[in-house]
Amino acid sequence: MVQYSRHGNVFESLDYSEIDRRGEEVALKIQNKTGEGRDFLGWLDFASKMPDEEVERIIATAEHIRANYDALVVIGIGGSYLGARAVIEAINGFFPEDKFEVIYLGNTLSSTYTAQVLNHVKDKRIAINVISKSGTTTEPAVAFRLLKERLEEKYGKAYLSDAIYATTDKNKGALKTEAEREGYTSFVIPDDIGGRFSVITPVGLLPIACANINIREFIRGVRDGEKEYSSLDYRRNPAYFYGATRYLLYAQQKFASEMFVSYELQNKMIEEWLKQLFDESEGKEGKALLCSSGVFTTDLHSMGQFIQQGSRILFETIIKEKQPIADLVVPYDEENLDNLNYLAGKTVSHINDQAYHATLKAHTEGHSPANVLEIEKMDAYNLGNLFYFFFRATAFSAYLLGVNPFNQPGVEVYKKNMFKLLGKPGVK
Repeated sequence: MVQYSRHGNVFESLDYSEIDRRGEEVALKIQNKTGEGRDFLGWLDFASKMPDEEVERIIATAEHIRANYDALVVIGIGGSYLGARAVIEAINGFFPEDKFEVIYLGNTLSSTYTAQVLNHVKDKRIAINVISKSGTTTEPAVAFRLLKERLEEKYGKAYLSDAIYATTDKNKGALKTEAEREGYTSFVIPDDIGGRFSVITPVGLLPIACANINIREFIRGVRDGEKEYSSLDYRRNPAYFYGATRYLLYAQQKFASEMFVSYELQNKMIEEWLKQLFDESEGKEGKALLCSSGVFTTDLHSMGQFIQQGSRILFETIIKEKQPIADLVVPYDEENLDNLNYLAGKTVSHINDQAYHATLKAHTEGHSPANVLEIEKMDAYNLGNLFYFFFRATAFSAYLLGVNPFNQPGVEVYKKNMFKLLGKPGVK
């Protein structure tokens, strides 16, 4: 279970009386699926309802892919890849001993990145997991077309039917049509779960399993979260209490930004996923915090001065694990030219932990209050639980704000403009 604590004098000034009045009403909107966007609350109990046979099918598919290919290319954008990548990098790090690669494509229109990925995989036997509800989203569709062409030229069309795995709509769409016609193995994106909440579905589970991560434990963490973060009393529900607090920091203290912070480089993609989760869910009607991110101590050498003494616009939400995945001991050096012998015999994780305590004290005594969300360690179980914590917090915070957490009408504007400039038929 996520342990939530608050640090900084500003929290003493927050008036929770509004939440005392509205909290249960908002919690019931979520629990009873009566609020705006109610059709996209399928994540509430998806994990507990997911059949064991489907979990085993995903695991068996991942084992087949790992046994027959050198790498999996995950083609998707936004929630179609961010959650899985966050889990994979947080657990496996940047340089895993596992020789099987998970590579990401279709998450950008950068010609340079796309060309480099295609060049990187040209001599590998690769499988593709293409993830799209419609099959027509520009970035993944372009990448999928390019990669299919390369594979067909090299191995022939017959190679594609085993090498391509489609995660898409159950009944309709261009990708669903192609998957049925070509015989691709398919998994379903549930109709009632939006992309940024989809990491707990086959959207995230297949790539995570292909990275040799235990998805049974991930799902168990989500299932426990369904119980642990379900209380209607926000003071007894850490996910809702955190959601209420971040809302009040915005509404009462006029903070403009929430900075998600970790002290481990491999957690960077968790922060990227959180930026999508909160910004896309809340950024409507001229409202909401702007979510940013930082990895400390790295970013303290670039942004630390601003956080400490710059404009009073942000508070921090720190994701802290008690146990590191790996550790090292600082050696003793006879010459001691770097004057570091005072650290000899200490672990690097201990030094990092003291940096955390020192920074927390400096920032909260300055003008950057901090929420701290602590978990035991970055493993499959705790990440599943943490992600579900954020699902609940997002819904609660957005409903307090008075917006629909589950739509994203603003992102359609740039798409329409782009389609018009590109000459897409039927777009004016």
